[in-house]
Amino acid sequence: MYRDRDFEPDQSVREAMHPFRKESGRLRRIPFHEQTLMQDLELDKLLRAMAGDDGFLYAVARKAVFDGFQNDMDTILYRQHVLEDCIRNPVVIGELYNLAVEATVRSRKHWYDSHYPSSMLYGSMDVLSALLDMLKTLRGIAKNEASRFDSDGFAGLFATLEKDLADDYLRVIEGYLLDLKFRNGMLFSAELGEWNESTGFVLRQYHGKNPSWLQRLFGKKPSGYTFELDERDEAGARILSEMRHEVITRVAVTLARSAGHIVGFFETLRTELAFYVGCLNLHSRLSGKGDPICFPVPSPSGFHCLSFRGVYDVCLALHLEKSVVGNALKADETTLIIITGANQGGKSSFLRSIGLAQIMMQCGMFVGAEEFYAELCPALFTHYKREEDLTMRSGKFDEELARMSRIIDHVTPGSIVLFNESFAATNDREGSEIARQIVRGLLEKGIKVLFVTHLFDFAYGFFQQKLDHAAFLRAERKDDGTRTFRILEGAPSETSYGEDLYREVFGEERGEDSPVDTRTVVRA
Repeated sequence: MYRDRDFEPDQSVREAMHPFRKESGRLRRIPFHEQTLMQDLELDKLLRAMAGDDGFLYAVARKAVFDGFQNDMDTILYRQHVLEDCIRNPVVIGELYNLAVEATVRSRKHWYDSHYPSSMLYGSMDVLSALLDMLKTLRGIAKNEASRFDSDGFAGLFATLEKDLADDYLRVIEGYLLDLKFRNGMLFSAELGEWNESTGFVLRQYHGKNPSWLQRLFGKKPSGYTFELDERDEAGARILSEMRHEVITRVAVTLARSAGHIVGFFETLRTELAFYVGCLNLHSRLSGKGDPICFPVPSPSGFHCLSFRGVYDVCLALHLEKSVVGNALKADETTLIIITGANQGGKSSFLRSIGLAQIMMQCGMFVGAEEFYAELCPALFTHYKREEDLTMRSGKFDEELARMSRIIDHVTPGSIVLFNESFAATNDREGSEIARQIVRGLLEKGIKVLFVTHLFDFAYGFFQQKLDHAAFLRAERKDDGTRTFRILEGAPSETSYGEDLYREVFGEERGEDSPVDTRTVVRA
């Protein structure tokens, strides 16, 4: 996930990996507008397409998506190259991920959380024994499949596995695990302390051969001073047990750390591969329908780059059997884009497609488009019209202004704000004036604005200024009222063609006393 560091899981990711382990420590820091982005851009549909029914994949994908705005261009390109390798080798990625999952699951079955050194020792040995075969399998995959991968990420991973999991190293682990079973007894040394107490215990490796019962019975006795503990000597047995306890304490702690290190490696491998497995799941869904997919070309923040061809709403595409209409735009050096036109003509989907593509690009994914070029931004915010509900403590218009105030408290230069029919809870004149002042303030602070609106006075006022940094788009409508769902360049539309919806709903021409206002949007 990163060139020089690991992907840090948050509390939700750790809980998804260990559903029965109680998490402690700091709670996950949730961006103040995370739920808003989830709702307005329908990100839950995207994340579920990546995760399916797997809660762990969902948690990893969610964190990666919302951490994407912290990524620099090198990290984004690094992930793109890794993801290209994954797309070319999905079977190998599946094998690696399944192996990591099995390792983390099996380690939980063999792990013993105990304060007793002997229990800790044998629990750690069980974990290491269970993982030893998986380390061999992992090394075999690295050795056999490395030539099929080109990215720096996989090249570094496979080179590390080949080096650190050499045959000699694995044989040493097997030998240590065999010795620690103490089949030949426990050999250790000790010293006398200042007050003739036992101290300086050191466990020694036994290099002799295990004698048979005949050799033990008739063979030559060992040289040196020896003694045997009488079976009725309870005090001696207790002292010997205490000595044994002291001997294995350090070994148990060291072995537990080693086992924890290997388990942690598999957990990290599982976590980082989970993001790419989610990307593969999404890629399979989209490519299976024939929808175009491309790797975006990011530019540094401040270059005001936005150009694309065939961009479409990925979340909408996931729930339709047929392909979604894509749109094209070249709006480099543009900081204000205003979209007007026919109601139900695809304006909201167009806005969402740009927001989704920006988010997917910044976390290192492919995007739903034939081509996509955009600058990086430090944050993306949405301000969408809300339907009135019982949770609102004030009117719709006050609620809109309150949400706008929270955005202004957090927005920074270079950010992007997507407006969708904002400030529509008041009349056209008042809503246009408020929208105009807010947009001017944002533009002065270097913030890019995309605004879908039916406020004609607001849109046409900016159009008349003939700003070099502004672009005006309009949802296409044919003469017979058909919506093509294409968004084309054009002057702000004074009508949203509400009569089309009237005819669609009521099946008749609009009369003189019809309540439908052709100058404003009417929501069916």
